[in-house]
Amino acid sequence: MKDAIRRRLERTADRRAELERMLADPAILARPDRFRDLSVEFARIDPIVQAFGGFRERERQLAAARVMAEDVDSAVREMARQEIAILEAATGTDEMALLQKLVPPDPLDDNDVFLEIRAAAGGDEAAIFAGDLLRMYARHAERRGWAVELLSESRGEHGGYREVISRIAGRGVYARLKLESGTHRVQRVPATESQGRIHTSTCTVAVLPEVAEIASVEINPADLRVDTYRSSGAGGQHVNKTDSAVRITHLPSGIVVECQDERSQHKNRSRAMALLRARLLAAERERATAARAQTRRLQVGTGDRSERIRTYNFPQGRLTDHRIELTLYRLDDIINGDLDEVIDALMREHRAEELADLE
Repeated sequence: MKDAIRRRLERTADRRAELERMLADPAILARPDRFRDLSVEFARIDPIVQAFGGFRERERQLAAARVMAEDVDSAVREMARQEIAILEAATGTDEMALLQKLVPPDPLDDNDVFLEIRAAAGGDEAAIFAGDLLRMYARHAERRGWAVELLSESRGEHGGYREVISRIAGRGVYARLKLESGTHRVQRVPATESQGRIHTSTCTVAVLPEVAEIASVEINPADLRVDTYRSSGAGGQHVNKTDSAVRITHLPSGIVVECQDERSQHKNRSRAMALLRARLLAAERERATAARAQTRRLQVGTGDRSERIRTYNFPQGRLTDHRIELTLYRLDDIINGDLDEVIDALMREHRAEELADLE
């Protein structure tokens, strides 16, 4: 184990001992909020310290076995060599498990998300592909028991969407979808292609965690311009009579959000404000972590064909995720929502990068 990580673990063990003393202090017990915060911190680091204690005990056993390996008795030396092999393997396993515990989880991993899909390069085919991506994520959400809610859409002339924004709610949604952000490229023969030529088109995908108002960035009402207009979506005669759709512009950043799915202007405004908070928080988090290498995964990019995180090649039935050089030849299953193999591989690689940063 590297010295820097060992020192961090030793400081964590010292902090746990300090927390034990504080939680037994009557002055702390008399302050419920303070006691709760300290209890949460204790519960978070206690498994780390316990695992570190087990690791150090294994190290002591290994050191003792190495001393035995120098014994004058050949039988003792042989027994020690066998013990050393077992303990070295176990120590390596313990160290990896300990490092996994030491990497802090993303506090937003359990949050619901806003999923934004926009057609980029490729015209009508890009819009059709945007519709395919929305269905892919919606079917994946259905497989996992998540709820999908359409918030805003701008349909393409020949199907699909120029832009579509939805909300996906469920357990661990952001943890599993946050690495989907980026430029997605499709290679196939469009339905509008009369000569059978393969075209390349792209869409950009952004996955933004939804945050509670109290946990989000502060928004000054004076910085907002709120416009209402008549919804262009389904709804019969109602949409022709009521200005229920809402568009909010955050003047300092220039971010514009809108929601037209609900018939109630109040509900649309609430949804639009939630989306605005998510976008502002995402921008703030991106600025704060721009120096870290793994934030490349969070960059949506311009949508140019040369920028891509993933390629969907329909003639070959192939999906390739270029960030981790993963290639799968079961595109039909994936486009129908079976994304677990892709997402699991991305999450493993992301975890490995976090561990590398820790070391």
